Amino acid sequence: MEVILLQKVANLGNIGDRVKVRSGFGRNFLLPQGKATLATPENIARFETRRAELERLAREHLQSAGDRAGAMKDFKLTIQAKAGTEGKLFGSIGTSDIAEACTRDGFHIERSEVRLPSGPLRMLGEHVVNLHLHADIDVPLHVSIIAEE
Repeated sequence: MEVILLQKVANLGNIGDRVKVRSGFGRNFLLPQGKATLATPENIARFETRRAELERLAREHLQSAGDRAGAMKDFKLTIQAKAGTEGKLFGSIGTSDIAEACTRDGFHIERSEVRLPSGPLRMLGEHVVNLHLHADIDVPLHVSIIAEE
């Protein structure tokens, strides 16, 4: 299946690139999320008329992500959770908990922007979590989990 990318997709290409992808990836991910359109002659012509607008939106999104990354450079997140005597949490801290805590502290972070490479956090202490703000911008976030009194 050949598609035209409407926005930058990691490990695939930039705006306007015509790429061949597997039909399942195109049908189930790229097309429903508006990241690409089928490479038909009508869609190619329609894309070329909108190219300047899409590139402007991409620049604005990158600038916004850069500003958010700069604001979060020295930010450390502290989350209180119930824990046992050995430092093990009752439950875990996941992506939605981290996103809610960041929003509560004044930084608007979506759940989908939080990356937990080793799964949910299950122990007290210091952890480093990645925030994927843009295809080109990843920010490390220091999360400190402390026990509730």
